[in-house]
Amino acid sequence: MINTSKLRQLLATPILLSLVIALPTNAKTHSVLQPEPIHNQTIVDIVTSLNQDHYNDIVLNDELSGKVLDQYLESLDPTKAYFYRSDITEFQKFRPLIDDEIKNADLTAAYTIFNRYQIRTQERLETLITTLEDPDFKVNFDLDETLLTDREKSLWPANQAEMDEFWRKRLKSALLSLKLADKTVDEAKEVILKRYKSQLARAQQTNSEDVFQSFANALTQQFDPHTQYFSPRRSENFNINMSLSLEGIGAVLQSENENTKVVRLVPAGPAEKAGQLKPADLIVGVGQGEDGEIQDVVGWRLDEVVALIRGPKDTIVKLELIPADGKEGQHKVIKIQRNKVKLEEQAAQSRIIKLDHQGKPYKLGVISIPAFYIDFAALQRGERDYKSTTRDTIQLLNELRKEEIDGLIIDLRDNGGGSLREANELVGLFINRGPTVQIRDPGNRVQVLRDPDPRIAYRGPMAVLVNRLSASASEIFAGAIQDYQRGIIVGGQTFGKGTVQTLSPLHHGQIKLTHAKFYRISGESTQHKGVIPDVNLPTLYDTEVIGESSLDGALPWDMVAETPHRRYFSFNSILPELIERYTKRTKQNPDFLFMNSQLERLNENKLDRELSLNETTLQSEREASEQWLLTQENQRRAAKKLPEISELSELDDLLEKDAQGKTIRPEQEAILTETGRILLDMIELADKYIAIKN
Repeated sequence: MINTSKLRQLLATPILLSLVIALPTNAKTHSVLQPEPIHNQTIVDIVTSLNQDHYNDIVLNDELSGKVLDQYLESLDPTKAYFYRSDITEFQKFRPLIDDEIKNADLTAAYTIFNRYQIRTQERLETLITTLEDPDFKVNFDLDETLLTDREKSLWPANQAEMDEFWRKRLKSALLSLKLADKTVDEAKEVILKRYKSQLARAQQTNSEDVFQSFANALTQQFDPHTQYFSPRRSENFNINMSLSLEGIGAVLQSENENTKVVRLVPAGPAEKAGQLKPADLIVGVGQGEDGEIQDVVGWRLDEVVALIRGPKDTIVKLELIPADGKEGQHKVIKIQRNKVKLEEQAAQSRIIKLDHQGKPYKLGVISIPAFYIDFAALQRGERDYKSTTRDTIQLLNELRKEEIDGLIIDLRDNGGGSLREANELVGLFINRGPTVQIRDPGNRVQVLRDPDPRIAYRGPMAVLVNRLSASASEIFAGAIQDYQRGIIVGGQTFGKGTVQTLSPLHHGQIKLTHAKFYRISGESTQHKGVIPDVNLPTLYDTEVIGESSLDGALPWDMVAETPHRRYFSFNSILPELIERYTKRTKQNPDFLFMNSQLERLNENKLDRELSLNETTLQSEREASEQWLLTQENQRRAAKKLPEISELSELDDLLEKDAQGKTIRPEQEAILTETGRILLDMIELADKYIAIKN
């Protein structure tokens, strides 16, 4: 453990920071950034907070020092496009020293490395700008050459020749991508020139605070990916930076390399309703209004991109995307009407689906829960009719009971979580009484949350439908229902977010850190692994880029002791038959055939690590990809006796919307319908199920 009292003593003595930077002989003079006195204090405060409050008990030693160095270099230069191999070799002298510097409230390594990064970045951007401004600059798009798109295992360039060659190809790729997006070469040059000038201006505006935040987060990320330091400026804009749910498009974003990545969509938000934006899409351009020019935002800071995307209600924002499911570098422009997300639109909703099974008609109730919400303000005011997930679900169950439903589906797809209290109480609607979730704190103390109420709101057979974006509170609910064997879990592996974060103020900024971990009543953690469904259905979410397991440094899955609980049924005896029936049934289902073919295609594309820089080749690859998807769509439509389409863009006008204006995708409906069929199989195979008894 770190001796924090010793650190405070060290702060009483002024520390002279010596920044020694070897400048290239032909380099322009660049400003040298140095830490401010407050940063020396703050690094100590961060370490103290991590030591005292973080779930992980990590020792700041030479091993961690090396990891901080690697993380810092990765965060500064993720594509290995600016540092030279000689820079990286030189920085190795800091590998065993960073922990000692932190203990001594010394930030020499952090600022030495960053100042070198500034030099390399500005040198390269200045070179690129000079190249693009040269009237004799020409690009040959007829050569058969490729660009490596995944540089994770690549080495940093050994010399200027290697660096120049890499950037020659990178610049050519950017120009070709824009050319294939219907821009002339001159127009493409202008876009890229503006991009690099913008990046250079931003680099020149970098201040000491920016450096400190980057380095501080290289340290915090060694504890887990959800632990972050926010500078005072970032603290003020924290909610805006992370979510655009207020007069925006309703999307949670994060920075990834030089791009802005969509993490998830806010339930009932404009983006989710439009149905065009998806998790893992990259936003590379933003425009205002129907006809506004799209502004290139590659290399922009997240808060700057957010500021462009947010705007007044009912206005249009255009987003230029690189779709997650598209061919590498393929661009697409979408339009979204900004709006506020209303609480009532995020509320639980119900519907009834009618299915035939073994020659008999059945009615199944569906309750869709987009988030675990509660109006705490109304509750604290003493209002009796405050809104909450559980209260709304009880009302919906009462309405469904009047319809004499034969079974119930709780739809938690894309539900990113919310109130722990609501997850606990929602479980209580379906069990007699008992534990619902376990929480372990940094001191290894385990608290068990329970449902003390013996009343049951619904006693019949049920299924819980989940997917990769079902997270946190959703996983607590699904895990409890599975552990009690109260219902069957159907869908895709959930997100795996089994940790709890708190936001703590510091003298300078604030820190968000992980201070507890969730465990199911079976003792299994929901962290990292999530909830594994009893019956797995296809999912188009790539688990390598979406989910807790995709995050570097995610806390591992583990277990605590099981807490005693009853089991209402044992699904083990009927699961093989359920899965066999599902497999047989979906073998010829047009929507499932379509989803499975997409999955195969996505997995094939992931293996392709090189991007062609030959215009004819790249154009034909993209046309083939577009034609393949069009063919698959028309095969599905033919099987469903729907008219053929000539272009994929026609689909947007053909898709239906629900009562709240959300676009209904055929795949989503197919998954829900199949969940209903699995539930009916379960009822039959379980001998009409076993009703819950008090």
